[in-house]
This record gives sequence, structure tokens and C-alpha cells, in this order.
Amino acid sequence: MGAFLSSPTSKNQPWEHGEAPGPESSKKLRLSPIPPWGHDHPRLIPGLPDEISLQILARMPRIGYLKAKMVSRSWKAAITSAELYRLRKELGVAEEWLYILMKTADDQKLVWHAFDPVSNQWQRLPLMPEISHRRGDCRGGVSGLGLGDLVSAGIRISNVIRGWFAHKALLDSIPFCGCTIGTIDGCIYVLGGFSRAFAMKCVWRYDPLVNSWEEVSPMSTGRAFCKTSLLNNKLYVVGGVSKGKDGLTPLQSAEVFDPATGAWAEVPDMTFSKVQALPTAFLAELLKPIATGMTSYKGKLYVPQSLYSWPFFVDVGGETFDPETNSWAEMPVGMSEGWPARQAGTKLSAVVDGDLYALEPSTSSDSGKIKVYDPQEDTWKVAVSQVPVGGFSESEGPYLIAGFVGKLHLIIRDVDNTINIMQTDLLKPMDSAAPLAGTTCQSPEVSFEQEIDVWKAIASKNIAVAELISCQVLSI
Repeated sequence: MGAFLSSPTSKNQPWEHGEAPGPESSKKLRLSPIPPWGHDHPRLIPGLPDEISLQILARMPRIGYLKAKMVSRSWKAAITSAELYRLRKELGVAEEWLYILMKTADDQKLVWHAFDPVSNQWQRLPLMPEISHRRGDCRGGVSGLGLGDLVSAGIRISNVIRGWFAHKALLDSIPFCGCTIGTIDGCIYVLGGFSRAFAMKCVWRYDPLVNSWEEVSPMSTGRAFCKTSLLNNKLYVVGGVSKGKDGLTPLQSAEVFDPATGAWAEVPDMTFSKVQALPTAFLAELLKPIATGMTSYKGKLYVPQSLYSWPFFVDVGGETFDPETNSWAEMPVGMSEGWPARQAGTKLSAVVDGDLYALEPSTSSDSGKIKVYDPQEDTWKVAVSQVPVGGFSESEGPYLIAGFVGKLHLIIRDVDNTINIMQTDLLKPMDSAAPLAGTTCQSPEVSFEQEIDVWKAIASKNIAVAELISCQVLSI
């Protein structure tokens, strides 16, 4: 216990200096007449009131909970209680962990790994549950097939959408693919996807408090390759595709999940106004609208969109959703036209300290860059002009981008199939970000080698990874 209490995360807390806990947090604890672990259990720490013991447990580094749960049934109940994690937030000791979904190179399995930046340790999450493929009914199991197959990155939307163009048999041969990943209320959610020929409504949730997966309330519409994002502590899902009589059908619908009620509610459909403006009915039938991503930024949802006709994408701007007016509007022109790597979706975008950043991969004539969006000028500006990444290959998924512990991070799979987490804290302020490609983040005299050095490797792990699928951040 002494080792835990002397850790860096609790070093400067008032409890360390003998001060009493704040009156508000103590009052809230006293208002709970029966602790979640019950009166039948002995005190958490002999000789101390459970209210004080809970505050001690709350200050432990989260990585320590893995072993602390084995101390007693009382400790396990306390450590897996929502009350403990509410207290951690009140005390300001909540920790951010980075969760990375990846496909292993050896057996092509999809696994989650969590990285704790405080202890610099990795934790492998339990495998996701097995599912059934009966018309989107997710309950039950299929021997040897896990939910992880839903996210199989070897099957891309560019392959599946061929179903629109006389390749309708392809979808029937696919076991699972096309779900989406989101986070809300301290949990990871896996939503929808195709099971054989059926778009699923199913939703699974990983709860880090109990380190397990469970199926929760399904969506109202079965959808695959949809996009999701968190806004106002609600999880929004937009677009995607379903299967109709003539192949795949794009969805303009949207819905929202409220963890407080556990229920889904409808959201107005996206308008895809660019499709409505097409000059002929033939083009409207040929070019299928899809949402290529979604991110939450400054109180609204931003959804880049494209028109698709195999094998071509045509970028057509995007839409924004305002929860206050419950309506969609066109995305600012500069934002939509300049969004870097938009066809890779918003997995290459992240919000850090309220600013929206996106990674523009390198090309044959230019190096990779980090750009930041300036809402005042409606333009993207270079924030870091040299990024240690190569060209983007959708089939290999070599890197992701994440806003984590208040800094921008790159998650990179190198040539040795090792995962490296790179961090930079030298992002330029909005008012001084360079508007022209090629301008360095410090000054024109900064060399390529110097600027590469602004990226610091904070962690690496050899997992023999074939592909990076998604990354999420949970603060608990």
C-alpha cells in the first residue's frame, strides 16, 4: 500500500500532507448510507472508516487495481464500483489510457491493447464476445468466430461497395466486417457491421471497471461502415450502408445513444445536398453518397462526405450537426475542401486543447504534415511541417493519430511490425501557424532533422502487428 501511495500520480495530493479531504467529496460519500460492497463485508482497511479508505484507494495508480482487486472481496467490490471512479474525477486523479485496436501479423486476430503512460505499461484487453450471424441477431455464438472479425481491416469499404456495381455476391461471402468504434462515459463501444449479408444493429461495450465486454441496447437501424463521435456525453452514429434488394444502400440516417438512459433516439437525416444538386438522375443513381468520417469540434459534429462510383471517390464537402437546433448545415467550404486525408476518415484527425488537427500523409513530392484548422479564416494551416510517416496505404494501416494527455500523438507501425507511440508538444499557436505548406513549425532556418526531433517516442511494443485499426482514449 505504501508503494502505491507514494506514486507520482498521488504525490502532490492534499491527503499526502495530512489535510482532510474536501468537504464536498466527503459530504457526498457520507450521503451513501450503505457502501456498494455492503455491511456484510469487513472494513476496507481495518481501523479506518470506509469513506476514508475509499479516498485512499481512489488515489492509487490505476494500474495497481489489477492486483488490488485480489486483496479481498471488499476491495474488489470497491475497485469495480462507479463510486470510486466518480471520486477519482472529483479528486483530479483520473488517468488517461490509450486503447489501440490492431490486427496481429501471425494469426490475423484483432486484439485491444491499453497503454498506461504513468507506469509505461501495456495491458491486453479480454477478447470480444462471439456473435451469431442470423440476420443481425448478435446473441448466441458462432464457433471459432469472434466479434473482432467485425473490424477486419482486410475488408475495406472500397471492396464492399462493389455490391452496388454488379458484384452483389461479394457481400454474402464476407463473414463479419464494417463495425465502428466509439467511446462514452468511460467505456468503449463497438457498433454494427455486416454479418454475412445482414447489417447489424448490435452494440457491445467494454467496461474497464470490470474489464469485460457485454452486449447493450441495439441501434434502431442496422448499419455497417457508419461513423461515430461523442458530443455532450452522448454517442452519435451517422450514415453507413445497409443491404437492399439491389445490393448495398447508403444510409442518410443518424441516431444518438444516451448512456444515462441506455436508449437510442432518432436524429434528423443528413441532407447530402450535393447529391440533390447533381444535374441528372443518372448521375444521382451512379454516384452514391457516403460519410467518410465524423468528429466532434466546438460543440458540433463535423461529417466529411464523398460521392462514390467504383473505383473513384469524389469529395463533396460535408455537413455539420448542431444539437441545439437539432439540424444539419453545410460544412464551411475551406474546412471541407482542405481536410487532410479525408478519404482515410477522421481517424487521422484529433482535437487537442480545443484545436482540430489532421495528418496529411507524405506524397512523392512532399513530406507528411500536421495541419490545424483556423475557424476564423476557414482554412487549414501547417502546424508541424515534418512528420515521421510515409505515404498512407489504406490496405496496411501504418499509423493513427490521437489527442492524449493534452498532447498530439502518432501511433506508428514500423517496418519491424513494432508499435511506436510518438508525442509532440510543439504545436504552433493558432495565430502563428504557417499558412503555406513547407513552412517549419519553428522558423525557416529549422532543418528537417531538427524538426523530426520534436517527435519523442514515449512507448513501443513488439506485437507483430499487421495493421492498426483504431485508437481511443478513456479517462478513468
